[in-house]
Amino acid sequence: MMKKILVGIGVITLVVCAFWAASTWKTLTANARTAKFNAVIETLFTSLQNYKENIGSYPTGGNAQIAKALQGDNPKKIVVWVGRNTELNEKGEYLDPWGTPLRFYFSDGGVLIRSAGPNRRFDDSTVLEADDFIRSN
Repeated sequence: MMKKILVGIGVITLVVCAFWAASTWKTLTANARTAKFNAVIETLFTSLQNYKENIGSYPTGGNAQIAKALQGDNPKKIVVWVGRNTELNEKGEYLDPWGTPLRFYFSDGGVLIRSAGPNRRFDDSTVLEADDFIRSN
């Protein structure tokens, strides 16, 4: 009887430890991706500001056109991209750490960059599980 109780306690302990480890791993992974996102965004803001200072305005077009412009496909043929670890997809678009292309919005005074976040879909403010990341300079 005592042996069965000890085995039962051991099994429960293993299950609790497995859930704790999975939860901890998920949190660590989410924190790492969020940190990577923040680093990518800072690099993009710096590059876009350099572009505006050298070319006279922000680049136009969608994500792929913006990526090309920062990498030298612009009127002055100036490379202003300062990043190394930003991923591009097969279309040449900048990706967030979850693999979704970023969205760029420009105004006279600044830039807004949006990521779909971990759920990989762009949500509006009415969605309860909305996890998009939005940053502006």
